[in-house]
Amino acid sequence: MALLVPSRVKFRKAFRGKRGGVATRGNEISFGAFALKSEDSAWISARQIEAARRAMTRFTQRGGRIWIRIFPDKPITKHPAEARMGSGKGDVVGYVAVVKPGTILFEMGAVTEEIAREAMRLAAHKLPIKTRFAVKGIS
Repeated sequence: MALLVPSRVKFRKAFRGKRGGVATRGNEISFGAFALKSEDSAWISARQIEAARRAMTRFTQRGGRIWIRIFPDKPITKHPAEARMGSGKGDVVGYVAVVKPGTILFEMGAVTEEIAREAMRLAAHKLPIKTRFAVKGIS
């Protein structure tokens, strides 16, 4: 399982940040004809992205093209279990992608709408947010 992680980062640990507002970037279909669009804001982990990608790839039987439009570049830290309070920030345990409402998560092309719709439905079940199917030009 080749998880998505940044090849190098400028800062090892990041603040948690705020997640308000709607997406102004990455909110239009650019590569394929069909897309999965988020309706909530959330952190989506590298594992969840990979699980959704696998679901789509398996359903299409490796036909068509799939583009992943989000990348987990935010490090998430955690203290070990049963550690006492304090003593600084925990160790990096994984990476997440920050997603806002309207962000395009995945795109698909070179398949029929029925196949794309079902593949995206299966992928949506792997994600922790509400999503909707979008078609280029209609959105």
